[in-house]
Parts: sequence; C-alpha cells; structure tokens
Amino acid sequence: MKVYAIYDEDWKMKCPIGYLYYYDKCNEFIIELSSELDKWNAPLLFSSYVENNIYTIPKAVSLLWVKERVIPSGRQNIGSILKNHKMKQYNEMKLLELSGGRCSQDNCYIKKVEYEDIPLEIRKRSEDNVLECFPSGEYDVICLFGDDTVRRVDLTKLIEINGKIAAVLKNEAVFLSVKVGVGGYSIVFNETIEIEKRILKKAGTKINISVRDFYHFTRENIVDTAKACEILGCSKQNLTYLINKGKLKPIKPNLKENLFFRGEVERNSW
Repeated sequence: MKVYAIYDEDWKMKCPIGYLYYYDKCNEFIIELSSELDKWNAPLLFSSYVENNIYTIPKAVSLLWVKERVIPSGRQNIGSILKNHKMKQYNEMKLLELSGGRCSQDNCYIKKVEYEDIPLEIRKRSEDNVLECFPSGEYDVICLFGDDTVRRVDLTKLIEINGKIAAVLKNEAVFLSVKVGVGGYSIVFNETIEIEKRILKKAGTKINISVRDFYHFTRENIVDTAKACEILGCSKQNLTYLINKGKLKPIKPNLKENLFFRGEVERNSW
C-alpha cells in the first residue's frame, strides 16, 4: 500500500485534509479525511459524507475523486499521452502522480508520505476493520472485526440502503462470493457490490463470541487428511472409503488435501 497526503491550499490549517491509500496490487483507493473538516471546507464530492460525520470515504467514491484529476481513459489521443510518459497501459495512480493530484476544479494536491506520518487518530480508524466474513444460512453474513467482535448481518435489512442487495439474495453464487473488501473497509459480493464497515457494524447483531474464539476453534478443531488418518489409525484409502460411504464429510470438498472437523473424525473412531 502507498499513502499520499491530500493538501488543499485554501484550507487555513495548512495540514493535510486527508490521506489517499492506494492498494497497488489491486489498483484500488480509499480516502481517509481529517475530522477537522466540515461540509463547507471539504471537497464538494465529500461534503455530504462529512456533513454526516463520515470521514472514511468508500472506494467507489475515492476512485471518482481520483478520476476527476486524471486524463480519462477514453481520451482520443490517450495512446500518445501514455507513450510520451513511458506508460505501457492506463493507470490512474501513475497519472495522478504525474499531475501531483492537481486539477482545475480546486486547489488540492497530493504528496507521498509514509504510513507512520498519518495522525494516530486516523490510523486508529482501521483497527476495527473487517478481518474475515462468511455466509451463514440464506440471508446472513457473519463478520469478524479487528476489535475482537463478531456480528451477524441480516442482508434483508439492508435492501433499502443498497438496492443491489436484493440481487445478491436472489443469486446463490453471488451470495456465496462474499469476501473482505480491500483494506477491510467493507465486504464485497461478486467484486462489485460493496457494504461498508460502518453499515455492517450498525446493522449487525453482536454475537457473544470473540474473533479469538473463532481462531482458537479453527486451530484446535480443523484437521487435514494426514491428521485424520492419524486419529483413526487408517490409511488415506480407508479415509476415502469413509467419505464415499457418507460417514465422514470434508468441510470443503475438491481440495488436494481435505479438511475435517476433528469431532466428526473422532466420532468415526468410537
């Protein structure tokens, strides 16, 4: 991840109005704004967020801010422009760096910094980001957060907030595609439908179990093929026989090495 301080020459405080996080491996952006901003001095694109005390800007809106400041990919002579700058392909971040983040609409610009240069108050915002998530039942997603809490999120309650959720619930493959979004700021379905962390924490029902409990359970109670054979005192061939007979069910099939619940393996030794 690369970090850029965002400055605004019109802001009297003369310190960054926020920070742009660039996740170079997946080419995605997140902007963290200073909590000192208000709707009058925040960039227009972010004013409605700041008015509602939201200072972590979603990746889609963060990308829009970047796109406002770079040459569009559909520009007629884009090939020549890229060639002049020795770029093999279009990349928003490289173009943003070339322009210093400046555009004609405001007096903002960017400056590359180290993560440690970011104020602690802003860095602490990510401490409760999403660590893991998985579907549960027909409509729920279980989310594990960095503050050691676990929440069950009923997606049916979020349809009014994000109409695309209805499509998620109608398509099992899309529902099962859920994963943690870049940086842990959200969960994402089908790489495109995003639910922000703040919504997950507000809508989710806290479960009386911690993230550490999940990790301890996984460490102590999930066994691979070799360990299962050791527990049962059998060969891989015999283990396959138990699976084919329905006496032992892998947690996740079609892996080179199966994974099992320890308890289910042990029940076959009774």
